[in-house]
Amino acid sequence: MQAIRVGPSTSVRWAVAAAKLGWRASPRHFAGIVGLAVIEGVVPVGGAWSVRALLDGLARHPVSWPPLALPVATLAGFGALALGGGAIQAYLETALQRDIRVAVQASLFESIHAIPGLAEFEDPRRLDRIRLAEEAGESAPQSIIGTGMALAQAAITGAGFVATLLVLAPWLVLVAAVAAVPTCQLQLRLARRRADVLFETSPYYRRLIFYRVLSTDVRAAKEVRLFGLGQFLTRRMLADLGRANIAEAAVDRAAARMQLLIALLTGLVTLFGAAVAAYSAAAGRLTVGDVTVVLAAMTALQATVAAVTESSSAGYRAVLVFGQYLTVVQDVPAAAPGREAGALVRGIEFDDVWFRYAEDLPWVLRGVSCVLPAGTAVGLVGLNGTGKTTMIKLLCRLYEPQRGCIRWDGTDIRMLEPASLRRRISAVFQDFMAYDFTAADNIGLGSLDRLGDQDAIQEAARLAGADDTIRALPGGYQTLLSRIFPADRGGSTATLSGGQWQRIALARAFLRSTADVLILDEPSAGLDAQVEHALHQTLGTLRADRLSLLISHRLSALTSADLILVLDGGQIREQGTHCELTAAGGGYATLFALQAAGYYRPGGYEESGEYAIG
Repeated sequence: MQAIRVGPSTSVRWAVAAAKLGWRASPRHFAGIVGLAVIEGVVPVGGAWSVRALLDGLARHPVSWPPLALPVATLAGFGALALGGGAIQAYLETALQRDIRVAVQASLFESIHAIPGLAEFEDPRRLDRIRLAEEAGESAPQSIIGTGMALAQAAITGAGFVATLLVLAPWLVLVAAVAAVPTCQLQLRLARRRADVLFETSPYYRRLIFYRVLSTDVRAAKEVRLFGLGQFLTRRMLADLGRANIAEAAVDRAAARMQLLIALLTGLVTLFGAAVAAYSAAAGRLTVGDVTVVLAAMTALQATVAAVTESSSAGYRAVLVFGQYLTVVQDVPAAAPGREAGALVRGIEFDDVWFRYAEDLPWVLRGVSCVLPAGTAVGLVGLNGTGKTTMIKLLCRLYEPQRGCIRWDGTDIRMLEPASLRRRISAVFQDFMAYDFTAADNIGLGSLDRLGDQDAIQEAARLAGADDTIRALPGGYQTLLSRIFPADRGGSTATLSGGQWQRIALARAFLRSTADVLILDEPSAGLDAQVEHALHQTLGTLRADRLSLLISHRLSALTSADLILVLDGGQIREQGTHCELTAAGGGYATLFALQAAGYYRPGGYEESGEYAIG
């Protein structure tokens, strides 16, 4: 992933956004941290002057207690503030981090789910940005706020010690200032290099997650073991991890060199300050207490400069990473105002629709035009890759056509509000989801307003042929269907076969009983013949008063459809009823005859040779 460069104004704007996020997350904790930063900034200066007063009191003859009581008391007070303030600040920072984590994850999830289509999730650069945003949400705001507090604290401490030097040894301020310039430059250069390597290694770490999932996912475990892929995947993982380590090691070496230079510079400045203070004391211009304060001021200023530059370096890196989070949460395309999708009365029209998934990829749909009348059963037929599922995705507005349009009762669906359009559609996709939720929740997700309606959920399961399977589970409809999560206390878990999961997915689609369009993409691919027969009988009932779109390679499932569209090469080559298409003797008739022959010939389809549609 390419590193980014931002100017000072952008950096400040992002840092302010992080501070506002912390304030919104918890004003009480944020204000407490600011107050403690001010107190802890004053403590070192106050402590140094208390030590000066104490030492000068001890240097007088005779030594008497009353003049020493005040510096001892103030020194003890500043020490208590330092110890107590640190403990309280650690507590407040931890509490604020928890509050920020909640706020960040909420906004991040909302922004990701607000992305209207699927194209964003097929862009590797976008996925890298989302991964960085997830990481930034956990740490970057807290780091930026911590940097801001550290800078404020250092500014107060530095101002106090600068004032001290101006009183006791004015020209040492210039020495400390001159030494601070190269230190700041080195730290900022290091910050940029660390940010660069963070973006450079992001793809490697995202692939590391991919390899980790492969090593524990049950579905992958079968092929990994059957084909002996364990060592191969391990080598691939180690290669990516090695590339990341090489990039990070180069930055670590540069950091070590820079830190050595900074330490050498700091040592020289401190040595010079000590020599000046000793010479001034020998000449009678400074007392023992003055020398102590001057040395403390020089040491503290050098430490403050180092802390400021190091904090600025970490803060700058955090700001760059936080920018990725802001990009994700603020760069969501604004939903164009659209009309509410009404009930489908006349039908859906594809008008010269062209579509491809990327500019450098071939066209998947090439001028598709057809009418899908409301209340009818329409079958989509074609070889793999001919555009059947793509038509469905375009209808659901998961993608937008590059040319042409799709009309819902005469209205271009791009003029309709996407959420209202999708509420009119229910679907089972070929790559349906298996959620790690209870059986009831897995079905209830099909219509969230009926998530708690147990009767409706059970009826949907019955229609899908899943009710008996679910009732046989240890906890019935409350059984957690998961291989990776334990059930809540007193609950039970279970796993399902592929065909059983498919019935759950069908039940989820059936629960949205008010939908005007029912899409079934290979709904019986994982079902046995008996269950498939029962399913198609159920579908015949459910099709009443709604448009049903059925994609299936089993042409026997489409014989009762009112209209069959035959796609080939991204175009509709034939359309008509089953009887009309078989009588026409075209590609559909040939394919249907080949499939039918497979049930009668000993060798099945293999003896029938190759076939094509179109």
